[in-house]
Amino acid sequence: MKFETIDGLFTIQADMIISVALAAILLIVGYYIKDRSKFLTKYCIPAPVIGGFLFMLITWAGHVTGSFTVAFDTVLQDFFMLAFFTTVGLGASVELLKQGGKLLIVYWLIAGFVSVIENTIGIVVSKVTGLEPAYALLSSAITMIGGHGAGLSYGTTFAEMGYAQGPLVGAAAATFGLISSVLVGGPTARRLIEKHNLRPREDQSDVVDVSGINATDTSILLTNMDATKNVTVILICMAFGSIIAGWIGSLIGMSFPTYVGAMFVAVIARNLNDSHRFYNFNFRLVDGIGDVALGLYLSMAMMALKMWELADLAGPMLVVLICQVAFLVLFAYFVVFRILGKDYDAAVMCAGLLGHGLGATPTAIVNLTAVNDKYGMSRKAMMIVPIVGAFLVDILYQPQTIWFIKTFVGAVN
Repeated sequence: MKFETIDGLFTIQADMIISVALAAILLIVGYYIKDRSKFLTKYCIPAPVIGGFLFMLITWAGHVTGSFTVAFDTVLQDFFMLAFFTTVGLGASVELLKQGGKLLIVYWLIAGFVSVIENTIGIVVSKVTGLEPAYALLSSAITMIGGHGAGLSYGTTFAEMGYAQGPLVGAAAATFGLISSVLVGGPTARRLIEKHNLRPREDQSDVVDVSGINATDTSILLTNMDATKNVTVILICMAFGSIIAGWIGSLIGMSFPTYVGAMFVAVIARNLNDSHRFYNFNFRLVDGIGDVALGLYLSMAMMALKMWELADLAGPMLVVLICQVAFLVLFAYFVVFRILGKDYDAAVMCAGLLGHGLGATPTAIVNLTAVNDKYGMSRKAMMIVPIVGAFLVDILYQPQTIWFIKTFVGAVN
C-alpha cells in the first residue's frame, strides 16, 4: 500500500493483495449488517453490495471534501467473476429439463421473450430521453435478468468501449431491480390467487425440486483428489470459455463477455460428466466456491465505484427502470398467468417471474416462499422458476442482448 499526494490530492494506492483483503472484509461486514437488518434481508440486498456501498460512502466523502481518494488494483476481479459464472454452468443438468416438462419450456420461452421486450423498452426510452443506448441496455435485460453480476460484467465491457459509467450504472440498475422485484412480486400473485380463488394441488408427489436433483450424496467421502478435480474443471472451463469468447468477439467485431463463454463450456462439461463419470462431481463444493467468488467479485467491483459520477444519468435511467417494472407487472398479470394455465401454480410462477425478471433468482425464491407460506406450497413453481432464473434464461437473453449491443451501441472503439 502506498500513500502519496497526486495533483494536490492525498491518494491511497492499494495493491492486489490489499484490494482482495479489503473486499473480503467488506463482504463479511455486509453479511454481518444484512443478518441484523430486516429491511435488507426482506429485499435480498446482496451482502457484498451492502459492504461495497458503505465503502463507496467513504470514498464519496473524500471526493466531496477533496481530502483523499483511493485507487485499487482489481486485476483479480475478472477471475472471480469468471469462476462464479462457471459454477452456475456446472449446476445445469439435463435432468433438470426432463423434470420440468412442457411447462418449463413454456415458462422458459416466456422469460426469454421478456428479456427481448426489456431491451426494446430500454432502446425506445433512450431515444426519447437522450440516454446513451449503452446505459439504457444496462438498465434493461442485462441487470433485470442478469442481476449485479451481469450488470457489472457488461458494465466493464461498456467502460472499455468508452462508456466510463458502465459499471456504476449496472450496479445501480441491478439494485433498483432487486428492490422492485420483491415489492411487486408477492402482491401480484396475491391478487391473482384471491381474485380467482386459487388453491394448491393436494398431490404434488410427482415433482422433484432443484435441490433434490443436485443433491450431493453424503455417503461418498470427498477426497483431496476429488476436491482438486472439481476445482481443476472450474479452471479448465474458465480457460476454454475465455478462448471461445475471444473467438466470438473477433467474429462479431465487438467485445464478447468472457463469462458467457465460460458458462456454456461448463454446461457441456457438467452434462458430459453426468453421462460418463470422469470424476466425482460435488455440487455442494462447486456451489460454495461460486458463492465465495461472486461475493469477492461484487465486493471488489462495488468498492471501486464512484457513485457521484451517476448524477447526470439518474433521471433518464429512472424512466427506463420504471417502464421495465410497469411492463412486467402488467404482462405477468394479464398474459403470463393465462398462458401458464390460470391455476395456483401459474399465479405463484408469476411472482417468480417478477423476481428474476426484475432482480435475480434469490429474489424470485423469496417471492415464491412468501406466497407459499401464506397460501400453500407450489412445488412446480419451486422447481421451474429457479431452473429458468438461475441459468436457462441466459441461453435466450444473452444472444439477443449481444445483438442489441452490436446494433445500437456498436463495436469496440
